[in-house]
Amino acid sequence: MATQLDQSAAIPPVGVPVVAGGTLLAAAVILVALNLRPAVTSVAPLLGDMRDELGTSATWAGLLTTMPGLCFAAAGLTAPRLSSRFGLGRVISAALVVLTAGLVLRTVDGPHVVIGATLLACAGIALINVLIPVVIKGSFPTRVGLMTGIYTAALQGGGALGSAVTPGLEEPLGGWRLALAAWAAIALLALLAWLPAARRHRGSWAATTEPTGERRSLLRNKLAWTVTLFFGCQAFLAYIVMGWLPQIFIDNGIGKVQAGILVGLVSLIGVPVALIISPLAARSANQSGWIVALGVLGFGGAVGLLVAPAAAPWVWSVLIGIGMSAFSLALTVIALRARNAEDTAQLSGMAQGFGYLFAGLGPFLFGLLHDVSEGWTIPFAMFLGVYVVQIVAGAAAGRSRFV
Repeated sequence: MATQLDQSAAIPPVGVPVVAGGTLLAAAVILVALNLRPAVTSVAPLLGDMRDELGTSATWAGLLTTMPGLCFAAAGLTAPRLSSRFGLGRVISAALVVLTAGLVLRTVDGPHVVIGATLLACAGIALINVLIPVVIKGSFPTRVGLMTGIYTAALQGGGALGSAVTPGLEEPLGGWRLALAAWAAIALLALLAWLPAARRHRGSWAATTEPTGERRSLLRNKLAWTVTLFFGCQAFLAYIVMGWLPQIFIDNGIGKVQAGILVGLVSLIGVPVALIISPLAARSANQSGWIVALGVLGFGGAVGLLVAPAAAPWVWSVLIGIGMSAFSLALTVIALRARNAEDTAQLSGMAQGFGYLFAGLGPFLFGLLHDVSEGWTIPFAMFLGVYVVQIVAGAAAGRSRFV
């Protein structure tokens, strides 16, 4: 059962405050965050060239692009147990090694190796996705909002760089293989920055993440499921936007180049919003008002896109981008609704594991409804319905309580 408490108590003095070594750890977290999306976003611009060289089918391409979300769900559910058994720093270090290896291996052979190595890279990303909020909770207890905002901005910025920079690397590097493999260098850099920071904080993380008795499950905790529903709904909508927004614009008479720019704007708008909103929300008595405000703006952008997509596409893109910034608040809520780093690991694993599992259905259902109805109205009705659920669940998850 959730406990009603003052927001000031929601950031208990556990772990390491921002003292000597905090700057090193913050820099490492930023570098790690930059690597959590390019492995996925770098593939889409080169997918046509990959299919031509490898001689693969559309089914193979569909598996390659839908696998990350399912992998995030499966691997994310195992992260808390791995962290408890082997240590927070060691698991993130191993995940960075796995990510780096996957980025290299997927460029050395045929289609089956590409699938397997991408699965490997995404498994590393999934573990880090769950555990970085635990690092922030344990090492920056009085700056959860600020560090979550910086982490989220770096994560989204890395995703934008993956899709924007990779096509330009293809020609000078001699093809899609080296263009994709280049991101392994950034992952290796993050690993080199993470290792000394992890060694310095290992003792304090052990004190806050090791179980202090019988491990409890959050599967019967109503607040934990509310947070999971909020996280899952925002991810469900984000996957639809990333997968279908370009085609929606193109079908409504907007050129491919402009459609690509608009989609990039949706991703980039989340960077400044995360940097500004997350710290402000974390310092508020609760986060419900911020979550509802972002949701209403995003909902308005989706309605505009449905009713008159070509009338003001820049406005709709900005509003949708602001609405998708609920991702940063979802991560902030995960940290603030837990008393300590151990509970943060449990809640983060549950919310992201089940949340991404639900989110993986989004693009498929949206496309299925589009095919069946031969239009965009029915898919958008589902989209807006899920948005309402996100706003309601987010408002409940934002109240100052603990799981």
